[in-house]
Amino acid sequence: MGKADFLSPKAISNRIKSKGLQKLRWYCQMCQKQCRDENGFKCHCMSESHQRQLLLASEDPNQFMDYFSEEFKSDFLELIRRRFGTKRVHNNIVYNEYISDREHVHMNSTQWETLTDFTKWLGKEGLCKVDETPKGWYIQYIDRDPETIRRQEELEKKKRQDLDDEERSAKFIEEQVRRGRGSKEPDEAPVFTELKRESEEEKVVFNMGACSSVAGPSKPSTSLGPSALKAAASSSKRKDAPAGSESSEKKKKSALDEIMEMEERKRKQQQQQQSARTEYWLQPNIVVKVVTKKLGERYHKKKAVIKEVRDKYTAMVRMINSGDKLKLDQSHVETVIPAPGKRVLVLNGPYRDTEALLDGIDEKNFCATLTLDSGRMKGKRVEGVAYEDFSKMA
Repeated sequence: MGKADFLSPKAISNRIKSKGLQKLRWYCQMCQKQCRDENGFKCHCMSESHQRQLLLASEDPNQFMDYFSEEFKSDFLELIRRRFGTKRVHNNIVYNEYISDREHVHMNSTQWETLTDFTKWLGKEGLCKVDETPKGWYIQYIDRDPETIRRQEELEKKKRQDLDDEERSAKFIEEQVRRGRGSKEPDEAPVFTELKRESEEEKVVFNMGACSSVAGPSKPSTSLGPSALKAAASSSKRKDAPAGSESSEKKKKSALDEIMEMEERKRKQQQQQQSARTEYWLQPNIVVKVVTKKLGERYHKKKAVIKEVRDKYTAMVRMINSGDKLKLDQSHVETVIPAPGKRVLVLNGPYRDTEALLDGIDEKNFCATLTLDSGRMKGKRVEGVAYEDFSKMA
């Protein structure tokens, strides 16, 4: 029987079947050939090409198994790192995504018989954190990339600096309060006098205008209760207080209010800066440095110019030395700090997309001082801009 025509229903159905995933039991990892059914797999095993591959593998079977095991492990870990990061996830979810690729390395060609054995091996080697639950095994990737560790250390250092600034401001406020309390005049102790009357016929009358108790003849007046006496005594104390003490209290309150307002403004500025920051920072026409080692020593630590930004996290770059064009992820490059006096572009924060001049570099705090050269804030001097928030312009 001849082969079906290209546009015949049989040929079309065969092409549709070949595009999809087939059963793993009919896949030959040694020849990297996927068979459609049991008969096709049997014919493949009897073929001459398969027999030659078996002869090659029989010479050193451990070499082939180690190669497939290493490929399976590296691809599996790369999928966890790119897809899930350091999140805790079920191992079967990761495996289902891994085998969705037709060109993946099958587990039956590796040193691990089951997915559970492979998961336990990842935990023993310290590549992932694994734990067993009633729902199955969960894994969590451990990121040991030196670049990631360095960035985490820098973030922790910045947090410690922010805490030190908050402590200094709190001590400054306490010092101001202590000085204000020290300069405050001590309140005069109240003097209590005994109410006396010379004769039983006379009555004790409180004259609210004079703010003093007078013993004299009886006059028509309203009777005062205990609460009214207390109110009268407090009003007399307020009237007897000198005018200078009131003005000093106002001055002290205004000084504290100013300190509180200053701290509130500082807190709002920090919130605005944090809200203005984004996770992506790639911009065209800036100079970056390639930090990934996956491309080889030819491109490692070499500078390039970003020509185009795609999907915010991917850039098309052109190497300065060789002129090669590459497609790199944001995590594969870092910013370039030029010499003072050169033009840079602010990539993150409240002054994003603003050109500036580099005035100075603070190596201890990993930051720099910039003078804005465009936009509404042109001419403004900004201090404490982190290294990763600006880069040299091409």
